[in-house]
Amino acid sequence: MTTVADHDAYIAAAPETFRPALERLRTLLAQALPEAEEMVAYNLPGFSVGGTVVASYAAFTKQCGVYFLGPAIAEHAEQITAAGFKATKTGITFAPSKPVPEDLIVRLARASRQSLED
Repeated sequence: MTTVADHDAYIAAAPETFRPALERLRTLLAQALPEAEEMVAYNLPGFSVGGTVVASYAAFTKQCGVYFLGPAIAEHAEQITAAGFKATKTGITFAPSKPVPEDLIVRLARASRQSLED
């Protein structure tokens, strides 16, 4: 993908099969983080609060990813594993055909936002 200016351009440039998953992530994160601003950093679309990126998402060759601040992932590690996903210190990758449950994404986004205040 080339350098993108906003979320719409990022999603439009992604492979067609990934677009519904990316739109879903964008919508869920925007709803979970109503005070956050949409932004693009390091060529990834995300949401920032007070200048700090608290959530972002991406499309890769064979999978998508959703990313949060480390404390949010650590706090929900057992729930991520129980849902059948593997996490890095800051994110979860998944196939578009097997998305991360919506309620888990919302909890992670809110925990990521909360970790700014902890």
